[in-house]
Amino acid sequence: MHKIKLALLSAFTIALSGCGATGDSAPAPEKSAAELAYISDASPIAKSRLDAAITPLFDDPAMAETRALLVMHQGKIIAELYGDGYDADTRFISWSMAKSFTGVLIGFLVADGRLVLDDPAPVPAWQRSGDPRGEITLRQLLQMSSGLDHTETAEEGGKTVFEADTNRMLFLDGAQDVAAYAEARPMEARPGEKFEYSTATSMILSDIITRTLTRSTDPQVRRDITLRFIRGRLLEPLGMDGTYPEFDPSGTFLGGSIIQATARDYAKFGEFLRHKGARKGAQHLPVSWVRFMTTSSENDAAYGGHIWLNKHRPEGRNPVLFPDNGPDTIFAALGHLGQQIVVSPDQQLTVVRLGKTQDDVLAPMSAQIGRIMALFPVRG
Repeated sequence: MHKIKLALLSAFTIALSGCGATGDSAPAPEKSAAELAYISDASPIAKSRLDAAITPLFDDPAMAETRALLVMHQGKIIAELYGDGYDADTRFISWSMAKSFTGVLIGFLVADGRLVLDDPAPVPAWQRSGDPRGEITLRQLLQMSSGLDHTETAEEGGKTVFEADTNRMLFLDGAQDVAAYAEARPMEARPGEKFEYSTATSMILSDIITRTLTRSTDPQVRRDITLRFIRGRLLEPLGMDGTYPEFDPSGTFLGGSIIQATARDYAKFGEFLRHKGARKGAQHLPVSWVRFMTTSSENDAAYGGHIWLNKHRPEGRNPVLFPDNGPDTIFAALGHLGQQIVVSPDQQLTVVRLGKTQDDVLAPMSAQIGRIMALFPVRG
């Protein structure tokens, strides 16, 4: 397999999206073998056709900045391309893709019998008599239906950037102990009643992971034990040696927002879920847990257990993925500024896109990922 870092030509390349040029535009110049070497000879899709679908991600201003694109088919890398200044050894921030990692880590503890999906979440701050938060279950946290009051972004709550809960929790008054900030939020709805996407929810789950592993309140102990768990159960079995979880000063894994990893490691995580929690014939995560993660929650068909699904959302909610252009079995870990691990089991496909596209203009980029995936046949 030939994989090289290639700066795609933009001055003379027409941005195609899987179809031919139209109107009076001149046809794109034919690319040399060297220019197409970022696509493997083993690709089941003609190199020119796949290149035409990938090129806009790097050249079209509507896509903003793509820093890495990796396509795996049937477990093999068939296309890998990086923007200037990035390569296969670069570690990219996950942003909210980390939430899906947290969902998997919770799954290990449920499989071990140390947590129960439909039991009240073991959060000490909620155990006081009469506290309605004591009724919130693990399932409701995983499906973003806890009922906790949380403003994810300033735009959602009509607040300034300094008032949004996510920013306060990660970077301002909550940054020393993100779990304490998240767990102190009051209720705004009954548990299970409404969907509200919340980074704070994932931080609560991260704290639950650590509290399940140790009773220590020492930040270094909390960090070390949690990191050993993450490495031993997930990173080492999957060969993700370029992945680094980050922690807050209290020793809580920042499982809602911050993992640093290479594009190839993100692809390995996607492949792990494509294989229903197995790698190289070994079943690390129960199939039933992956099925739970990839099943629609009651309050939003496009969200499962800490992972997004390729399905239509209720009216009034921003669309995600491309439900009109691909199997509804597609699922994805998605992050701020267009970080994506998109997995299609029915197409034996995993696509990773990393970069910087503002969240309010993600639609063209996401649609282009859908066009790339649509090139590949669905298994009969």
